[in-house]
Amino acid sequence: MADYLSITAEKRTEFGKGAARRVRRADKIPAVLYEHGNPPLHLTLPGHATMMALKHTNAVLTLDVEGERHLALAKDVQRDPIKRTIEHVDLVIVRKGEKVIVDIAIHVEGHAAPDTVVTTDYTEISVETEATNIPESFTVSVQDLPAGSQILAGAVVLPEGVTLVTDPEALLVNVTQQISEEALEAELAEAEGEAGIVAEEPEEAAAEGEAADEAASEAPAEDA
Repeated sequence: MADYLSITAEKRTEFGKGAARRVRRADKIPAVLYEHGNPPLHLTLPGHATMMALKHTNAVLTLDVEGERHLALAKDVQRDPIKRTIEHVDLVIVRKGEKVIVDIAIHVEGHAAPDTVVTTDYTEISVETEATNIPESFTVSVQDLPAGSQILAGAVVLPEGVTLVTDPEALLVNVTQQISEEALEAELAEAEGEAGIVAEEPEEAAAEGEAADEAASEAPAEDA
């Protein structure tokens, strides 16, 4: 078996939220190992070692489960939204040469033409690749691209043996003209007009405020 980061796992016999909390209090992580055609195997993983091993997405691990070794892909990693600690891991047994479908991050590099705005619509794409040779990320460049430029999923350069699963026409990056402050104010005014909102002129608002203050000062005081 290839030399992947090895994790020693224990079989888990207790289930449910209470059991999972006890596992986490012991600085361990509950996990489930899936294999096609076989029932899932419930495991307990060492906390720190697993955190280090799963710093990158789509990590492939060598699991040592009571003497049995399995090559496993981390398919789903659930993290605490605040602490970012790992709460649960779903793993899938894979074999050398087997292909899997995974989501790979898209990194945008470079600077588009002046006075443009770069918008990223997709931060990752799905590809089919060998389980033991999963790319860490893909890079697309917007260097000097003018307004109106678009980068579609089909334009991403993929390594040999990697096939795109995402729709090739999916828009990943859009380069648009930066809107001026005057144009933005005009758009806001138009939107307010369509919504029936009438903005007061500064002089009118000030005059109304002075009239209200004068009326309040002339009103008779109430008895305490």
